[in-house]
Amino acid sequence: MNKEKMENSPEKNASDEEINEKAEEMEAEEYEAEGCTEESQLEIELSREELLEEVKEKDKKINELDAEVDDLLSRMQRLQADFVNYRKRSQREKEEMSLKGKIELTSEILPVIDNFERALNSAEESTEFYSGVEMIYKQLLKLLSDQGIEEISAEGEEFNPEFHEAIMKVDSENEDDEGRVIEVIQKGFILEKRVIRPAMVKVAV
Repeated sequence: MNKEKMENSPEKNASDEEINEKAEEMEAEEYEAEGCTEESQLEIELSREELLEEVKEKDKKINELDAEVDDLLSRMQRLQADFVNYRKRSQREKEEMSLKGKIELTSEILPVIDNFERALNSAEESTEFYSGVEMIYKQLLKLLSDQGIEEISAEGEEFNPEFHEAIMKVDSENEDDEGRVIEVIQKGFILEKRVIRPAMVKVAV
């Protein structure tokens, strides 16, 4: 009788309810804990994917920058090569213009030198006139020589149509003279292997 009363007593029922509530609270906490764990795991996975995506994006940008740098270096090298070629071409053009100017000026001076030679050939060596003309003549020849303009070797040389112009042919006195220049009528001049004026000569045949 007493046992039945105890089992059905209000204190007993209250204790059971408290136990049930605590059990439910514990289950709820466990559920929440499991939910938090799943959310944390999901966040970690998302962060990892985002990080991988960010790394891929940065790698892509790095590759693009590398390609841009290579392109700039290639363009710079081409520009440098073009500049070197331009400088060489400009130097050649400058030298060619200088050479052309020297040739043109010398061509105008040569008739004056010819006149000095005629004056010397017709004057007596002992006169002051001859000495004055000879001095000017030698100065002109030195001026040409200083500019690299030289007289073409002719007398006694084998006739060379590249440097000599035969204006007269004469019979040779011996076989050794055949084909050789025996007299220079008008001097020829050359500048850096370019003939300004060929030497006018007599050739033995």
